[in-house]
Amino acid sequence: MEVIIQPDALAASSLVARLVASELRANPYLVLGLATGRTMERVYQLLVAMHREEGLDFSLCRTFNLDEYVGLPPTHPGSFRYYMNEHLFKHVNVDPRNTHFPDGNAPDLEAECQAYEAKIRRFGGIDLQLLGLGRAGHIGFNEPLSALRSRTRVKALTPTTIEQNAPFFGGPDKVPRRAITMGVGTILEARRLILLATGSEKADIVAKAVEGPITAMISATALQLHPRCTVVVDEAAAARLQGSEYYRWIFENEPEWAPFRQHQP
Repeated sequence: MEVIIQPDALAASSLVARLVASELRANPYLVLGLATGRTMERVYQLLVAMHREEGLDFSLCRTFNLDEYVGLPPTHPGSFRYYMNEHLFKHVNVDPRNTHFPDGNAPDLEAECQAYEAKIRRFGGIDLQLLGLGRAGHIGFNEPLSALRSRTRVKALTPTTIEQNAPFFGGPDKVPRRAITMGVGTILEARRLILLATGSEKADIVAKAVEGPITAMISATALQLHPRCTVVVDEAAAARLQGSEYYRWIFENEPEWAPFRQHQP
Protein backbone atom coordinates (compact mmCIF):
# COMPACT_ATOMS: atom_id res chain seq x y z
CA MET A 1 0.00 0.00 0.00
CA GLU A 2 1.18 3.50 -0.88
CA VAL A 3 -0.09 6.50 1.09
CA ILE A 4 0.19 9.95 -0.47
CA ILE A 5 -0.59 13.02 1.63
CA GLN A 6 -1.56 16.18 -0.23
CA PRO A 7 -1.96 19.70 1.18
CA ASP A 8 -5.72 19.94 0.76
CA ALA A 9 -8.76 18.28 -0.79
CA LEU A 10 -8.25 19.97 -4.18
CA ALA A 11 -4.66 18.75 -4.44
CA ALA A 12 -5.70 15.23 -3.42
CA SER A 13 -8.51 15.15 -5.99
CA SER A 14 -6.20 16.56 -8.65
CA LEU A 15 -3.64 13.83 -8.04
CA VAL A 16 -6.28 11.11 -8.32
CA ALA A 17 -7.62 12.61 -11.55
CA ARG A 18 -4.11 12.74 -12.99
CA LEU A 19 -3.46 9.13 -12.00
CA VAL A 20 -6.65 8.06 -13.78
CA ALA A 21 -5.76 10.14 -16.84
CA SER A 22 -2.26 8.63 -16.94
CA GLU A 23 -3.69 5.10 -16.91
CA LEU A 24 -6.26 5.97 -19.57
CA ARG A 25 -3.68 7.51 -21.86
CA ALA A 26 -1.44 4.46 -21.47
CA ASN A 27 -4.34 2.10 -22.21
CA PRO A 28 -7.29 3.56 -24.16
CA TYR A 29 -9.17 0.27 -23.59
CA LEU A 30 -8.90 0.66 -19.83
CA VAL A 31 -11.54 -1.13 -17.75
CA LEU A 32 -12.25 1.48 -15.10
CA GLY A 33 -14.07 0.83 -11.85
CA LEU A 34 -15.90 3.90 -10.59
CA ALA A 35 -17.18 5.13 -7.24
CA THR A 36 -19.72 7.79 -6.30
CA GLY A 37 -20.14 10.24 -3.43
CA ARG A 38 -19.17 13.82 -2.72
CA THR A 39 -15.46 13.04 -2.47
CA MET A 40 -15.45 11.87 -6.10
CA GLU A 41 -17.27 14.88 -7.53
CA ARG A 42 -14.11 17.00 -7.79
CA VAL A 43 -12.23 14.11 -9.42
CA TYR A 44 -14.87 13.84 -12.12
CA GLN A 45 -14.92 17.62 -12.62
CA LEU A 46 -11.18 17.53 -13.24
CA LEU A 47 -11.45 14.59 -15.63
CA VAL A 48 -14.13 16.44 -17.58
CA ALA A 49 -11.83 19.47 -17.78
CA MET A 50 -8.98 17.26 -19.05
CA HIS A 51 -11.31 15.87 -21.70
CA ARG A 52 -12.31 19.34 -22.88
CA GLU A 53 -8.93 21.05 -22.60
CA GLU A 54 -6.42 18.26 -23.22
CA GLY A 55 -8.41 15.81 -25.33
CA LEU A 56 -8.49 13.04 -22.72
CA ASP A 57 -10.25 10.26 -24.61
CA PHE A 58 -12.88 8.01 -23.00
CA SER A 59 -14.24 6.59 -26.25
CA LEU A 60 -12.73 3.12 -25.95
CA CYS A 61 -12.75 2.58 -22.18
CA ARG A 62 -15.26 0.45 -20.31
CA THR A 63 -16.59 1.31 -16.85
CA PHE A 64 -18.07 -0.69 -13.99
CA ASN A 65 -19.57 1.03 -10.97
CA LEU A 66 -19.11 -0.37 -7.50
CA ASP A 67 -22.74 -0.41 -6.52
CA GLU A 68 -26.35 0.63 -7.03
CA TYR A 69 -29.35 0.97 -4.76
CA VAL A 70 -32.04 -1.69 -4.82
CA GLY A 71 -35.38 -0.37 -6.05
CA LEU A 72 -34.28 2.89 -7.71
CA PRO A 73 -34.76 3.37 -11.46
CA PRO A 74 -31.75 4.75 -13.38
CA THR A 75 -33.55 8.07 -13.83
CA HIS A 76 -33.99 8.64 -10.09
CA PRO A 77 -31.75 11.53 -8.92
CA GLY A 78 -30.51 9.36 -6.06
CA SER A 79 -29.39 6.47 -8.25
CA PHE A 80 -25.72 6.02 -9.00
CA ARG A 81 -26.42 5.78 -12.73
CA TYR A 82 -27.96 9.25 -12.53
CA TYR A 83 -24.98 10.49 -10.49
CA MET A 84 -22.45 9.20 -13.02
CA ASN A 85 -24.41 10.62 -15.96
CA GLU A 86 -24.53 14.04 -14.32
CA HIS A 87 -20.95 14.20 -13.06
CA LEU A 88 -19.03 12.43 -15.81
CA PHE A 89 -20.64 10.42 -18.59
CA LYS A 90 -22.66 13.10 -20.37
CA HIS A 91 -19.67 15.48 -20.34
CA VAL A 92 -17.11 13.16 -21.98
CA ASN A 93 -17.04 10.93 -25.03
CA VAL A 94 -17.62 7.62 -23.25
CA ASP A 95 -19.89 5.20 -25.12
CA PRO A 96 -22.99 4.69 -22.90
CA ARG A 97 -23.05 1.04 -23.99
CA ASN A 98 -19.69 0.61 -22.25
CA THR A 99 -20.88 1.91 -18.86
CA HIS A 100 -22.09 -0.82 -16.52
CA PHE A 101 -24.02 -0.92 -13.24
CA PRO A 102 -25.68 -3.68 -11.28
CA ASP A 103 -29.43 -3.55 -11.85
CA GLY A 104 -31.13 -2.83 -8.54
CA ASN A 105 -34.52 -3.43 -10.18
CA ALA A 106 -33.76 -6.89 -11.51
CA PRO A 107 -36.52 -9.43 -10.73
CA ASP A 108 -33.90 -11.89 -9.45
CA LEU A 109 -31.27 -9.93 -7.51
CA GLU A 110 -29.08 -12.95 -6.81
CA ALA A 111 -28.93 -13.79 -10.50
CA GLU A 112 -28.15 -10.15 -11.27
CA CYS A 113 -25.21 -10.23 -8.87
CA GLN A 114 -23.82 -13.33 -10.54
CA ALA A 115 -24.35 -11.78 -13.97
CA TYR A 116 -22.43 -8.64 -12.93
CA GLU A 117 -19.48 -10.75 -11.81
CA ALA A 118 -19.59 -12.61 -15.12
CA LYS A 119 -19.68 -9.36 -17.09
CA ILE A 120 -16.58 -8.07 -15.29
CA ARG A 121 -14.78 -11.32 -16.12
CA ARG A 122 -15.92 -11.12 -19.74
CA PHE A 123 -14.19 -7.75 -20.10
CA GLY A 124 -10.98 -9.16 -18.66
CA GLY A 125 -11.36 -7.79 -15.12
CA ILE A 126 -11.01 -4.25 -13.81
CA ASP A 127 -7.72 -2.49 -14.52
CA LEU A 128 -8.15 0.46 -12.17
CA GLN A 129 -10.73 0.73 -9.40
CA LEU A 130 -11.53 4.07 -7.74
CA LEU A 131 -12.70 3.90 -4.14
CA GLY A 132 -14.10 6.25 -1.55
CA LEU A 133 -14.15 5.52 2.16
CA GLY A 134 -17.34 5.45 4.19
CA ARG A 135 -17.46 6.61 7.79
CA ALA A 136 -17.88 3.00 8.92
CA GLY A 137 -14.76 2.10 6.97
CA HIS A 138 -16.65 0.49 4.11
CA ILE A 139 -15.62 0.37 0.48
CA GLY A 140 -18.54 0.10 -1.90
CA PHE A 141 -21.41 -0.97 0.34
CA ASN A 142 -19.35 -3.60 2.10
CA GLU A 143 -20.67 -2.81 5.55
CA PRO A 144 -19.14 -4.13 8.81
CA LEU A 145 -18.77 -7.94 8.92
CA SER A 146 -18.47 -8.19 5.13
CA ALA A 147 -16.38 -11.25 4.33
CA LEU A 148 -12.98 -10.37 2.91
CA ARG A 149 -13.57 -12.85 0.06
CA SER A 150 -17.13 -11.68 -0.63
CA ARG A 151 -18.47 -11.27 -4.16
CA THR A 152 -21.10 -8.98 -5.68
CA ARG A 153 -24.25 -9.30 -3.59
CA VAL A 154 -27.15 -7.48 -1.93
CA LYS A 155 -26.29 -5.77 1.37
CA ALA A 156 -28.48 -4.11 3.98
CA LEU A 157 -27.19 -0.63 4.78
CA THR A 158 -26.17 0.37 8.30
CA PRO A 159 -27.75 3.39 10.06
CA THR A 160 -24.38 5.16 9.70
CA THR A 161 -24.40 4.70 5.93
CA ILE A 162 -28.04 5.73 5.67
CA GLU A 163 -27.31 8.91 7.62
CA GLN A 164 -24.25 9.63 5.45
CA ASN A 165 -26.30 9.34 2.26
CA ALA A 166 -29.40 11.11 3.57
CA PRO A 167 -28.50 14.52 2.03
CA PHE A 168 -28.78 12.99 -1.45
CA PHE A 169 -32.39 11.96 -0.74
CA GLY A 170 -33.74 14.75 1.43
CA GLY A 171 -33.67 12.81 4.67
CA PRO A 172 -32.72 9.39 6.10
CA ASP A 173 -36.28 8.04 5.81
CA LYS A 174 -36.03 8.30 2.02
CA VAL A 175 -32.73 6.43 1.62
CA PRO A 176 -33.09 2.89 0.23
CA ARG A 177 -32.28 0.23 2.80
CA ARG A 178 -30.47 -2.18 0.47
CA ALA A 179 -27.95 -1.98 -2.36
CA ILE A 180 -26.09 -4.28 -4.72
CA THR A 181 -22.35 -3.93 -4.23
CA MET A 182 -19.18 -5.46 -5.56
CA GLY A 183 -17.74 -7.67 -2.83
CA VAL A 184 -14.45 -7.10 -1.05
CA GLY A 185 -13.00 -10.05 -2.96
CA THR A 186 -14.25 -8.60 -6.25
CA ILE A 187 -12.60 -5.26 -5.50
CA LEU A 188 -9.31 -6.89 -4.53
CA GLU A 189 -9.13 -8.57 -7.95
CA ALA A 190 -8.73 -5.20 -9.71
CA ARG A 191 -5.19 -4.74 -10.98
CA ARG A 192 -4.81 -1.36 -9.32
CA LEU A 193 -6.76 0.39 -6.57
CA ILE A 194 -6.88 4.11 -5.76
CA LEU A 195 -8.70 5.24 -2.63
CA LEU A 196 -9.41 8.93 -2.02
CA ALA A 197 -10.36 10.27 1.41
CA THR A 198 -10.46 13.91 2.51
CA GLY A 199 -11.56 15.92 5.52
CA SER A 200 -11.00 15.72 9.25
CA GLU A 201 -14.10 13.56 9.75
CA LYS A 202 -12.26 10.76 7.91
CA ALA A 203 -9.04 10.94 9.96
CA ASP A 204 -9.90 8.19 12.45
CA ILE A 205 -11.17 5.71 9.89
CA VAL A 206 -8.28 6.41 7.49
CA ALA A 207 -5.80 5.54 10.24
CA LYS A 208 -7.67 2.33 11.04
CA ALA A 209 -7.97 1.34 7.38
CA VAL A 210 -4.32 1.99 6.55
CA GLU A 211 -2.46 1.15 9.75
CA GLY A 212 -4.88 -0.92 11.83
CA PRO A 213 -5.38 -4.68 11.89
CA ILE A 214 -7.21 -6.34 9.02
CA THR A 215 -10.77 -7.00 10.12
CA ALA A 216 -14.15 -7.73 8.56
CA MET A 217 -15.54 -4.96 10.77
CA ILE A 218 -13.71 -2.42 8.57
CA SER A 219 -13.78 -3.66 4.99
CA ALA A 220 -11.24 -1.05 3.83
CA THR A 221 -8.53 -2.76 5.90
CA ALA A 222 -8.56 -5.54 3.29
CA LEU A 223 -6.85 -3.10 0.91
CA GLN A 224 -3.66 -3.76 2.88
CA LEU A 225 -3.61 -7.15 1.12
CA HIS A 226 -3.55 -5.66 -2.38
CA PRO A 227 -0.20 -5.55 -4.22
CA ARG A 228 -0.89 -2.16 -5.82
CA CYS A 229 -3.12 0.06 -3.75
CA THR A 230 -2.62 3.83 -3.56
CA VAL A 231 -4.34 5.80 -0.80
CA VAL A 232 -4.54 9.55 -1.43
CA VAL A 233 -5.52 11.80 1.48
CA ASP A 234 -5.37 15.46 2.38
CA GLU A 235 -3.68 16.78 5.52
CA ALA A 236 -6.93 16.75 7.47
CA ALA A 237 -7.65 13.10 6.71
CA ALA A 238 -4.01 12.19 7.44
CA ALA A 239 -4.02 13.71 10.92
CA ARG A 240 -4.08 10.37 12.79
CA LEU A 241 -1.57 8.47 10.64
CA GLN A 242 1.47 7.37 12.62
CA GLY A 243 3.69 6.88 9.57
CA SER A 244 2.93 10.21 7.89
CA GLU A 245 6.54 11.37 7.72
CA TYR A 246 7.58 8.16 5.97
CA TYR A 247 4.68 8.46 3.51
CA ARG A 248 5.73 12.02 2.68
CA TRP A 249 9.34 10.91 2.16
CA ILE A 250 8.27 8.19 -0.29
CA PHE A 251 6.23 10.61 -2.39
CA GLU A 252 9.00 13.21 -2.44
CA ASN A 253 11.82 10.80 -3.29
CA GLU A 254 10.57 7.83 -5.30
CA PRO A 255 11.16 8.32 -9.06
CA GLU A 256 7.75 6.93 -10.09
CA TRP A 257 6.05 9.91 -8.44
CA ALA A 258 8.25 12.57 -10.05
CA PRO A 259 5.81 13.42 -12.90
CA PHE A 260 3.02 13.93 -10.38
CA ARG A 261 5.11 16.06 -8.03
CA GLN A 262 5.82 18.45 -10.87
CA HIS A 263 2.16 19.29 -11.48
CA GLN A 264 0.80 20.21 -8.07
CA PRO A 265 -2.22 22.57 -8.32
